[in-house]
Amino acid sequence: MGQYDDMIYLPHHQSQTRAHMSLHDRAAQFAPFAALTGYGAAIHETARLTESRIELTESEKADLDLRLQMLTDHLSDHPEITVTYFLPDERKDGGAYVDHKGIVKRLDTYERLIVMKDGTLIPIEDVCHIESPLFRTLDDGF
Repeated sequence: MGQYDDMIYLPHHQSQTRAHMSLHDRAAQFAPFAALTGYGAAIHETARLTESRIELTESEKADLDLRLQMLTDHLSDHPEITVTYFLPDERKDGGAYVDHKGIVKRLDTYERLIVMKDGTLIPIEDVCHIESPLFRTLDDGF
C-alpha cells in the first residue's frame, strides 16, 4: 500500500468563503502572456510601403487639361474612362497610385471632382492620367 492511498477516496475540498472559479477563469491562468500586444501590427504598418506624389510637367498638365475639356464636351455620350490618380494614405506620408475604370457622370468644376457613375469621387488635382477611346486622336498624335 502506497503512502497516499488513504487520500484518494476523500471528497474534493471546496472553500466555504470563496466562490468556485469557473473553468474559463481557470484556463485563463495558463494562457500565454502577450507582453507585446499590438507590436506585430505596428511592425506590419511600418513595413507597408507608400509612394510619393509625382509632380506633373507643364506639358503633362496641358495634356490633362485638354482631356478634361474633351470629357466636358462629351459628357452627354457617357464616356468610359480609366483614371490614374494618387490616393493619399490615411496613416502615413505618401500614398498609392490607383487606376479606376468607369463611366463619367459629371465633372464638378466647383469642387474640382470627377464624379463617376458608380459614385466614386476623384479629386482632379490628384489625377495624373486619363485614358479613353474618346482620346484616340490625341494618343495617335494627330
